[in-house]
Amino acid sequence: MNITQAIKDLKKDPAFADNVGMILIHNGVVRGWSRKDHKKVTAVEVSPDHKHIEKLCRKYSQKPGIFKIIVEAKGGNLKPGDDLLFIIVAGDIRENVKPVLSELLDKIKSEAIVKNEIKTE
Repeated sequence: MNITQAIKDLKKDPAFADNVGMILIHNGVVRGWSRKDHKKVTAVEVSPDHKHIEKLCRKYSQKPGIFKIIVEAKGGNLKPGDDLLFIIVAGDIRENVKPVLSELLDKIKSEAIVKNEIKTE
Protein backbone atom coordinates (compact mmCIF):
# COMPACT_ATOMS: atom_id res chain seq x y z
CA MET A 1 0.00 0.00 0.00
CA ASN A 2 1.16 3.47 -0.78
CA ILE A 3 0.09 5.24 2.41
CA THR A 4 0.58 8.72 0.96
CA GLN A 5 -1.64 7.88 -2.00
CA ALA A 6 -4.26 6.25 0.22
CA ILE A 7 -4.51 9.43 2.29
CA LYS A 8 -4.71 11.57 -0.85
CA ASP A 9 -7.55 9.36 -2.08
CA LEU A 10 -9.35 9.65 1.27
CA LYS A 11 -9.12 13.44 1.09
CA LYS A 12 -10.80 13.44 -2.34
CA ASP A 13 -14.07 12.36 -0.73
CA PRO A 14 -16.28 15.48 -0.49
CA ALA A 15 -17.34 14.48 3.05
CA PHE A 16 -13.75 14.16 4.31
CA ALA A 17 -13.26 17.72 5.59
CA ASP A 18 -16.53 17.66 7.54
CA ASN A 19 -15.85 14.29 9.19
CA VAL A 20 -12.14 13.80 9.72
CA GLY A 21 -9.87 15.40 12.29
CA MET A 22 -7.49 12.47 12.71
CA ILE A 23 -5.98 9.68 10.63
CA LEU A 24 -4.11 6.91 12.40
CA ILE A 25 -1.96 4.42 10.55
CA HIS A 26 -0.56 1.06 11.53
CA ASN A 27 2.24 -0.36 9.37
CA GLY A 28 3.07 -3.83 10.66
CA VAL A 29 6.44 -5.16 9.52
CA VAL A 30 7.90 -8.67 9.72
CA ARG A 31 10.35 -8.77 12.64
CA GLY A 32 13.70 -10.50 12.37
CA TRP A 33 13.12 -12.23 15.72
CA SER A 34 10.34 -14.20 17.34
CA ARG A 35 8.20 -12.75 20.14
CA LYS A 36 8.05 -16.16 21.77
CA ASP A 37 11.74 -16.95 22.18
CA HIS A 38 13.66 -14.13 20.46
CA LYS A 39 15.20 -16.58 18.00
CA LYS A 40 16.16 -15.24 14.59
CA VAL A 41 13.33 -15.35 12.05
CA THR A 42 14.33 -15.79 8.41
CA ALA A 43 10.80 -15.72 6.95
CA VAL A 44 7.12 -15.82 7.88
CA GLU A 45 4.37 -17.70 6.06
CA VAL A 46 1.26 -15.54 6.37
CA SER A 47 -2.35 -16.47 5.60
CA PRO A 48 -4.82 -13.61 6.04
CA ASP A 49 -8.55 -14.30 6.08
CA HIS A 50 -9.62 -11.39 3.87
CA LYS A 51 -13.35 -12.05 4.30
CA HIS A 52 -13.07 -11.92 8.07
CA ILE A 53 -10.97 -8.76 7.84
CA GLU A 54 -13.68 -7.16 5.69
CA LYS A 55 -16.30 -8.17 8.26
CA LEU A 56 -14.26 -6.62 11.07
CA CYS A 57 -13.78 -3.42 9.05
CA ARG A 58 -17.53 -3.15 8.48
CA LYS A 59 -18.16 -3.64 12.21
CA TYR A 60 -15.59 -1.07 13.34
CA SER A 61 -16.64 1.42 10.65
CA GLN A 62 -19.96 1.69 12.51
CA LYS A 63 -18.30 2.97 15.69
CA PRO A 64 -19.01 6.60 16.62
CA GLY A 65 -16.94 9.16 14.73
CA ILE A 66 -15.34 6.73 12.27
CA PHE A 67 -15.31 7.97 8.68
CA LYS A 68 -13.36 5.24 6.89
CA ILE A 69 -11.18 2.21 7.53
CA ILE A 70 -8.75 0.82 4.99
CA VAL A 71 -6.88 -2.45 5.57
CA GLU A 72 -4.34 -4.30 3.46
CA ALA A 73 -3.05 -7.63 4.76
CA LYS A 74 -0.27 -9.32 2.84
CA GLY A 75 -0.03 -13.06 2.49
CA GLY A 76 2.56 -15.57 1.42
CA ASN A 77 6.22 -15.95 2.28
CA LEU A 78 7.49 -12.68 3.74
CA LYS A 79 10.99 -11.74 4.91
CA PRO A 80 12.06 -9.57 7.87
CA GLY A 81 11.51 -5.94 6.96
CA ASP A 82 8.61 -6.69 4.59
CA ASP A 83 5.33 -4.90 5.16
CA LEU A 84 2.75 -7.27 6.61
CA LEU A 85 -0.33 -5.29 7.60
CA PHE A 86 -1.55 -1.76 6.89
CA ILE A 87 -4.50 -0.25 8.75
CA ILE A 88 -5.75 3.29 8.21
CA VAL A 89 -8.50 4.64 10.45
CA ALA A 90 -9.91 8.10 9.68
CA GLY A 91 -12.37 9.75 12.02
CA ASP A 92 -13.45 12.82 13.89
CA ILE A 93 -11.54 12.99 17.20
CA ARG A 94 -8.79 11.02 18.91
CA GLU A 95 -11.11 9.67 21.62
CA ASN A 96 -13.01 7.85 18.86
CA VAL A 97 -10.18 6.98 16.46
CA LYS A 98 -7.46 5.68 18.82
CA PRO A 99 -9.50 2.87 20.41
CA VAL A 100 -10.83 1.72 17.04
CA LEU A 101 -7.34 1.34 15.59
CA SER A 102 -6.17 -0.51 18.70
CA GLU A 103 -9.16 -2.85 18.93
CA LEU A 104 -9.27 -3.54 15.19
CA LEU A 105 -5.55 -4.32 15.09
CA ASP A 106 -5.87 -6.76 17.98
CA LYS A 107 -8.92 -8.45 16.40
CA ILE A 108 -7.28 -8.82 12.99
CA LYS A 109 -4.09 -10.23 14.51
CA SER A 110 -5.94 -12.68 16.77
CA GLU A 111 -8.81 -13.73 14.49
CA ALA A 112 -7.90 -13.14 10.85
CA ILE A 113 -4.18 -13.74 10.34
CA VAL A 114 -2.28 -17.00 10.72
CA LYS A 115 1.51 -16.76 10.77
CA ASN A 116 4.15 -19.46 10.79
CA GLU A 117 7.63 -18.22 11.62
CA ILE A 118 10.59 -19.89 9.96
CA LYS A 119 13.49 -19.68 12.41
CA THR A 120 17.13 -20.57 12.47
CA GLU A 121 17.97 -23.07 15.16
